[in-house]
Amino acid sequence: MARTLDRLGREPLVGDGGMGSPLSAAVPRARCSEEVNLLAPELVLRFHLEFIRAGADIIQTNSYGANPVKLAQHSLDEQFERVNQAAVKIAREAREVSGRDVLIAGSIGPLGIAGEHLGETRSELYADQARLLEGRGVDLLVLETFTSLEELRTAVLAVRAATALPLIAQVTVQDDAETITGSSATDVAAAFTAAQVLAVGVNCSLGPHSVLAALEEMRPATDLPLTAQANAGLPQSVEGRIHYPNATPEYFGEFASHAVALGAVVIGGCCGTTPVHVASIREAVAERRSPAVSIALVEHELPTVQRAQAAETLLEGKLRRGEQVLSVELDPPKGANVERMITSAKALAASGRVDLFDINDNPLARARMNAIIASALIEQQTGVETIPHLTPRDQTIRGLESVLLGAHAVGIRNVLAVTGDPPPPGDRGGSDGVYQVDAIGLTEVIAALNRGVDYSGKSIDAPTAFHIGVAVNPAADDLEAEIGRFYAKIEAGAQFAMTQVLFDAATLEHFLAELGGRSPLPLLVGVWPVRSYALALRLHNEVPGIRIPEPVLARLQRAGSSADREGLAIARELLDAFAGLAAGAYLVPPFKEPEAVLELLR
Repeated sequence: MARTLDRLGREPLVGDGGMGSPLSAAVPRARCSEEVNLLAPELVLRFHLEFIRAGADIIQTNSYGANPVKLAQHSLDEQFERVNQAAVKIAREAREVSGRDVLIAGSIGPLGIAGEHLGETRSELYADQARLLEGRGVDLLVLETFTSLEELRTAVLAVRAATALPLIAQVTVQDDAETITGSSATDVAAAFTAAQVLAVGVNCSLGPHSVLAALEEMRPATDLPLTAQANAGLPQSVEGRIHYPNATPEYFGEFASHAVALGAVVIGGCCGTTPVHVASIREAVAERRSPAVSIALVEHELPTVQRAQAAETLLEGKLRRGEQVLSVELDPPKGANVERMITSAKALAASGRVDLFDINDNPLARARMNAIIASALIEQQTGVETIPHLTPRDQTIRGLESVLLGAHAVGIRNVLAVTGDPPPPGDRGGSDGVYQVDAIGLTEVIAALNRGVDYSGKSIDAPTAFHIGVAVNPAADDLEAEIGRFYAKIEAGAQFAMTQVLFDAATLEHFLAELGGRSPLPLLVGVWPVRSYALALRLHNEVPGIRIPEPVLARLQRAGSSADREGLAIARELLDAFAGLAAGAYLVPPFKEPEAVLELLR
């Protein structure tokens, strides 16, 4: 309680927005919006998180109509305790997931007409809900959307007798700043003292204008702090769905500025308001700006609600603009010494010819430094963006998610999801891969994090912004199956692709023809300047997925001792040919000599 009072005493706080209508619309089987706490708690959690991310300092539990009288209208009165307990639990989880110290307000609405005949029982019902919300851990209580001053008095006295939690009392008014039962805003403000409530105010109503009009009348009538949480305007039913009018976020910013000027300590939204409106309120409250225009006569278009776009990666930007991309593939060290890897990366970066580094994840299933960690070190030391490979071979889904969240925290944004080389038979100490998912499933895991949820559908503190890559092999033996997997990866959320290393343009041309003439995703094609005929022969015969055409093998064989130069010539020809077919290339350096690719780039 001291924490709540301290925060409310220091500065105006931003409330959340409307949840009832969108929750009911999203879960049609729910008999009321409060039942969604039981049917789809993750959805309620997601709504809370959206408002927190938009800047809300206070979130209200989804318990407005969760009293026995209103629940009974939906045959849910026996679920009274479960619904209220779930409402608080979800809100507390949202606070924990978000990582922000938001206050949780237990929402209590009026019993309404159905409760008028209950007499003294009304007080018991309000007290029961207040005690239940307090017992689950709310920070304060909000009596909201009351239309009768008499009923609000009853609720305040009942709640105050049941709990010492800070209490806010709010009514809803019409255009004349009166409740529908005829009580003026002045009467409401004068009805309560600091001993009864922490603040008094207006919520819902007909929109920002009516809320501000009521606050203007309340201000001279009380020394209590005020609260203002306005609807987006008058709702209307269109084909059975509730719609709200054209209150733009900018309009709500002006509303917030006026409310601050009138002494409001909590400013938020109510029905029809979205995280975008709350973000505008947040900005206005932060600036504490003076109102510059009259709010009364402005009309606006309906806002488009969308998540702010994350800054695109260098790779994403180049692909979007159609610029050729060049990456160099690096292997992390087999131990903890990163000196050689960093030295090579710096030398390649200094050339000015390399856009990115893609980093292998335990190639050949042999333990090396984690590719994500190696990528973070390279980015820190060189300033060059990376594409770490990530395989589900070595970790469970939870482990993969943990690695990804850590990667995002340190700035890694590109990730290549690959199935990975399986451990060799008889590998001492762990011959079996984990493989809870394959590359398609891993792509789904990363895409889910980008949507703000984990693989099980539970919300995380904020969506990630990974640029997701996948592998594809145009030289696959079963090309039809490979193309099917490629489309499955795209459906899972892939945004770019990197091919297996190729040794002729004809293979890529045939692959593109099978795709209808062009790739549905930007392609980076693998190029490996093979230095000897013996290596080429081994790759062709022993490494799955690599196929070297006979003409290329013949060229290297004829070159004899000059095969290294012939290999460079072949690689240069391929880079030129691929430039007209793909979005770019990645180079596989000679073994233990990453800087050797610079000769290819001259």
